[in-house]
Amino acid sequence: MINLSADRQSHSPLGRAFILLLLALVLSGCATGGGSSAGDPVEGFNRGVYDFNEGLDTYALEPASKGWTRVTSDGVRTSVDNFFTNLEAPGYVLNDLLQGKAVDAGRETVRFVVNSTVGLLGLFDPASAWLGLDGRAEDFGQTLGVWEVDSGPYLVLPLFGPSNARDVTQYPVAYYTNVLTYVTLDSLTFGALTALNVVNTRARLAGAARFRDDAAVDPYVFSRSAYGQYRRDQINDGEVSVEDDAYSDFFDDMEAEPAP
Repeated sequence: MINLSADRQSHSPLGRAFILLLLALVLSGCATGGGSSAGDPVEGFNRGVYDFNEGLDTYALEPASKGWTRVTSDGVRTSVDNFFTNLEAPGYVLNDLLQGKAVDAGRETVRFVVNSTVGLLGLFDPASAWLGLDGRAEDFGQTLGVWEVDSGPYLVLPLFGPSNARDVTQYPVAYYTNVLTYVTLDSLTFGALTALNVVNTRARLAGAARFRDDAAVDPYVFSRSAYGQYRRDQINDGEVSVEDDAYSDFFDDMEAEPAP
């Protein structure tokens, strides 16, 4: 059903989470006191949200992802990831255009058409395998970064994790440019598919989660550092060095840790 009712928007997982994001922004402007560092003025609040997210992961997402891994093959998980990534393609095209990347927008459009048809609704990726058209995610937070909008304070968002005041804008734009928003029949179907996407993504990132937890550093600071570096890399299309990261000393510590 294409119609987006007020009930659908306000009670979807993304709608509820976005309200929490706005609350986080308000608190970031009002909070004062210790426990903060440069670029992270509300560290105390962020750590509380981080602990909440970690508890949710420990008691819900991680067990669900382990169960999903036991009953599926790597090929199935890759196809599920391809399917949901393909649904996000219109948003990638929009942000490519907003960033002045007309060629990339064209490539992403061809990818979407080919994978949606020959690739069986995006379950497979013939655009990469046959045409050499590898995709690259582009979101509105990256677009604002390209436009040189300041990132603002670091934020940890309920359910979504690391972010900042600039990057929270990506979520409503992603919602309204995702094909899933317009083709699911009801809120229950939307929620079930969203849950599948989350669990499948968690299963595919299990190795990264173990690496973070096993690194000989504060996992919160590691996540903050890694997110900042990751976003700068995305905004600059990979043309950024780790020395530009204010917390790059933690990456130096990690070099001594073997990968899991």
